[in-house]
Parts: sequence; structure tokens; C-alpha cells
Amino acid sequence: MAVRLPVAPRALLVAAAIPLLFLHSEFQPSISVHLGGTSVDAYLTDFAVLAVVVGALAAAARGGIQALAPAKALWLVAAAFFVWLFFAVAWGRHETPGYATSSHLVTALKFLEYALLAPAVVLLVRTRDDLLVAFWSLVVWSCCATGVGIAEFFGADVGAKGTVGHRQASFLSSADFAALSAAVLLLGLLAIGLPRLRLPRPLGVAALVTGILGTVVAGAVASVLGIATALVLVGVVAVVRRELAVRRALVVAVAALVAAAGVVVIRGHDLSAFARFLGASKEQPTQPQSKVQTYAHRTLLVWIGYRIWRDHPLLGVGWEASAEPGAFGRYLRAAHARFPNEAPLAFPAAASDRRYGVQNVWVQALADLGVIGCLLWAAVFAAAAWLAIRSHALVALGWIALLVWLWSAQGFIAGIPLDGLTWLAFGLAAVRE
Repeated sequence: MAVRLPVAPRALLVAAAIPLLFLHSEFQPSISVHLGGTSVDAYLTDFAVLAVVVGALAAAARGGIQALAPAKALWLVAAAFFVWLFFAVAWGRHETPGYATSSHLVTALKFLEYALLAPAVVLLVRTRDDLLVAFWSLVVWSCCATGVGIAEFFGADVGAKGTVGHRQASFLSSADFAALSAAVLLLGLLAIGLPRLRLPRPLGVAALVTGILGTVVAGAVASVLGIATALVLVGVVAVVRRELAVRRALVVAVAALVAAAGVVVIRGHDLSAFARFLGASKEQPTQPQSKVQTYAHRTLLVWIGYRIWRDHPLLGVGWEASAEPGAFGRYLRAAHARFPNEAPLAFPAAASDRRYGVQNVWVQALADLGVIGCLLWAAVFAAAAWLAIRSHALVALGWIALLVWLWSAQGFIAGIPLDGLTWLAFGLAAVRE
């Protein structure tokens, strides 16, 4: 007797891949192959992405690719971005001294690999039940990550443990833990605020609880700003469509404020240090800092990225070249003069552990890809957001708004969980909730 699954096997493939997409490479087995003077590392996550893509190709062979048609504008813009990205690899070799072409080509290919998740999701997630099983997978995995993060917070030596009583990384990086938690929190908030989405109550409650706790323990201010922006954007769409109830909106606002307050408390020291850096505090340092201060450091790197772009406005210096000494070296003297009180370790250097990059994808896009590449990258987000509004995919719309802020605290790094969340969100924008 044949057993009939409640959802199609193709959707289970996406659900099974989600935990691997949100797992730091440090905790995965890998294989390395040396090609063209560089090393190509393949992790378990890469095989998960490959399985999803192969499953999507099999689904397309059976049922065609008609599901991709409504998102044609998104595919065209994304394709244009990747054409420009690979041009930027070639341009980097021409423009930036010492540019590691082979290494940057590998990361460009891996970034493209993750982008294939978007059309794959459209082909594999066809029904509401398919979508729910993916959401459940994300929420259950978030519960695991939050549990580990809380244990780390209280001193357990597990995962990627940080300082006891401060922000943690769970079994991800702290930024990726924040991305996972914020995405799940947003799912829970929308489940409460928009009953028309018909998300199961247990799913919404679990997402809300683990999302709040995970967001607080991860302690990323960018996630708070992203959640706020997402709620405003989705709220405007809901008001226009007359789907927003005032009482539910107040509950959502209170839950979001609880998470925001928790993040502010856990990042209080860093925020105070940044206030002094900006001159908002009367306690001004008279000597250079001995430790790297998070937000001041990112401001310094953004400033260098801006200077790189200003001198290479149209084409940039090449994919990921802003982290190369040949690109940032000429600005170090000016950076030291501009930020005299920053710790010496805050400034980038030729050593492999000091090639920080810009750590803000929007400024890095300008520096690496020029204004053309930055506009194409922004156009991918815009096309996905417009598609989400048209298809009434409000969870995906909220995630896209969240991602705009999450990427403001992260540079282009291929193969990280934030990449997975980005392209999953773009794919889900074409799936009606």
C-alpha cells in the first residue's frame, strides 16, 4: 500500500536543505580541490544547494518552467547583475595590483551558486502546504539555534561561544544567527498581525518566541532596524488592502519593541562606545583606543570604501578588490589622520587576518562594482520586492526589507547563511502565501 505524503517530496527537499543553509562552515565536513593556483572548498551546504537545484531541474523536466514566468523581470535583472559581477572579476585583474583573480572567480561562482536557490524555490514550492513545511523547517531550526545561543550566553562551551553575558553566535556567526532569528521573528509577527495569511497558530507562536529570544541573544542592531522597516512596509501594504487590524498591530508593535529593547541592553557597551566616537558623549578619548570598537570600526571601513568608490565611480576596482592591499593601501594614511583615536588593529593591512573589506554591502558594491554594479544589485532587491507585492507574498516582502539592513552590516561573502536567506526570500517572492 502506497503512503501518500501530505506535501510533495520536492518541498521536503527545500525543507531538508534549510538547516544546512543556516549552519556555519566550521561545523561542516568539507573537501578541498586545488585548481589554477587556488583552493576550492566544497562544504555540506554546497551539496544541499546542489540537491535543491537538481530537484528543481527534475521538477521542470516533469512539469515545465511556467512557474518562473511571472518573475521574469527578477531573473533578467539578476542575470544582468551576474554578468556585471563576472566582468568585475576581469576588471579587478586590470585595475587592482595584486588582485587574486582565481580566488575571486571562485567566490563569484559560489555567489552565483546560491543565487540558483531563487528559481529552484519557485519550481519546488508550488502550494501552500509546500510553503508551510519550509516555514516549519526554518522555525524548528531557529529553535535549535536559539537554544544553543542561550546556553552560550550563560556560559556553556558549545557552538561558536562568545563572551558570557554578551551577544552569541550559536552554531552560526553572530550576524548570521541574527539574520535567522530576525527572519523567524518577522514570520511570527506577521502571523499575528495578518490573519489573512492563515499561518498556523503553533507556527506563529513558536516563531515569535524563538525569534525574540534569538534576536536578543544575537544582538544585531541591523536586525532591529530591518524588522522595523519590514513592519512599516508590510503595514502600508496591509492598510492599502484593508487587511490590518489595530489591535493585532499593537500586539505586533509591543513584541517588536521587546526584542528591540533586549538588543539595546545586550549591545549597550558597543552603543555607548559609538556615541563617544560620534561625539555624542562628553567622555572623549585623548589616546588611541586599545581595542577595536565594532561600530567605529565599521564606520572607518565604510569611509575607506567610499574613498575607493570616489576615485573609481563607474566601474569600481573589481569584485571583492576593496579588501585587497592594492585597493585600500593608498587610503591608509588619510584614514589614520581621519580617525586618530582608533586602535591600530582597526585599520586594514596586508596580513590575511587584517583584510577586513568594507563590511557594508551597499558601499562595497560601489567600491567593487561601481555605480553600475551597485544599481544592478539594488535593482535585484527592488524587482523581488515588487514581485512580492504583486503575488501577495508578504512574508517574503518583509524579509527583503529586513535583508536591506542586514546587508548594511555585512560585505559580499559567498556561501554564508545570509546568502541563503537572501535568495530564498527572492524565490519566495514569487510564491503566493
